Amino acid sequence: MSKWLSIFLLVVCTGAQALPGAPAEDDIGSFMADKALLSTLEQVSHTVTDRASDLVISAMSYLGVPYRRGGNSAETGFDCSGFVRAMYERTVGLLLPRRANEQAAATQTIDKKDLQPGDLVFFNTMKRAFSHVGIYIGEGKFIHSPKPGAEVRVEDMGQNYWQRRFNGARRVLNLSPEEPRQTLN
Repeated sequence: MSKWLSIFLLVVCTGAQALPGAPAEDDIGSFMADKALLSTLEQVSHTVTDRASDLVISAMSYLGVPYRRGGNSAETGFDCSGFVRAMYERTVGLLLPRRANEQAAATQTIDKKDLQPGDLVFFNTMKRAFSHVGIYIGEGKFIHSPKPGAEVRVEDMGQNYWQRRFNGARRVLNLSPEEPRQTLN
């Protein structure tokens, strides 16, 4: 359960205590109404988590697909941003911009310590900010399509190469399953 959902639950449960002089039935009715809201919020939280898990599992199924500059399919190969874009489109139904720097601009900045599976990680690999992107999979690791001659693979962000080039973490906010396919700009 997320930190914010836990705080919300605490506030609602604390607020459900009987006020002096208030009828007990009103408190119970309020609490039940709040509980239905909490159930809905928990369900949304689980759905978003499930979608991120689906994204990571889907991305892992492309391990070994060759790198191809400008590539955006398993049949022809992926470059880094083409891989990220294809995974989000196929799994979440969300069409991210094509280039890594555009993907960074279209997503929400988060702190590295707040990374969750499905978040995007950016690196400066070409002497310019946000020149490389991958999908965070958890435990300090990310999946990406690295460079010509290589294949989609998992890397450890703790490796010296990636630590020195880390540019930032971003979160794609539009993971709601009810929304039709969207394009982020």
